[in-house]
Amino acid sequence: MKILAADDEELGYRQLVTAIQEAAPDAEIKAFQEPDALLHFAKEHPCDVAFLDVEMGHLSGVEVARQLKQWYPKVNIIFVTGYSQYMEDAIRLRTSGYVGKPVTKEKIQEELENLRHPVEEIKRDVLVVRCFGTFDVFMNGKSLNFERSKTKEMLAYLIDRRGSAVTSGELRAVLWEDAETDEKTGVYLQKLKRDLINTLKSVGMESVFVTGWNKYAIDPSRISCDYYDYLDGRPEGVRAYNGEYMAQYDWRNIEDIN
Repeated sequence: MKILAADDEELGYRQLVTAIQEAAPDAEIKAFQEPDALLHFAKEHPCDVAFLDVEMGHLSGVEVARQLKQWYPKVNIIFVTGYSQYMEDAIRLRTSGYVGKPVTKEKIQEELENLRHPVEEIKRDVLVVRCFGTFDVFMNGKSLNFERSKTKEMLAYLIDRRGSAVTSGELRAVLWEDAETDEKTGVYLQKLKRDLINTLKSVGMESVFVTGWNKYAIDPSRISCDYYDYLDGRPEGVRAYNGEYMAQYDWRNIEDIN
């Protein structure tokens, strides 16, 4: 479970972080005292739950919640405050819960056990691919780090093809527009290939990548993917769809899903 938290006051911040750590010791927690910093981080790092102090100076927890909901409609927002007048905002935003101060482990546990959007258990020893929202790849709950950003984009395109093989020319045209015949991109593509193989090998998932003479593909049976679940009509895939598909890439075609 990925949890974000924000409280601009030092005491409230420490109490909130401690309570979350005690209530969810296995969660991945990222906490901030500046709401702007939380939003900057959240734009590239989706979360399952966000505990937000309502009053945080120039940018309130309600405003932060609105932005998070725009990016990730299924995020569980839980307001943390000592003032009951914000309950109306919580209801209007369809938040998951409301924690009154002082924050305790027991209050946090109660909210996590009754989330509006239940968080699925992390699948172990399986490469997990998220296509809805921004594209990302996980192994045992941790995002894979590629040496080159284009490697991640190449994998995203292969995931989009759902096992269909593509040529080096097609990949080069997608990754570098109008550069299909450029020798430099051919050399660079080989570097991306090595990076992808090495990154997958580091987590024991090198068999996901299928390659041969002028052939690039992935083995769909070796991954768990929200996009594939959606196409297959599985409830978890339908729940995961938020209207965005690989949002960081221009070549993706959202119309193919709708």
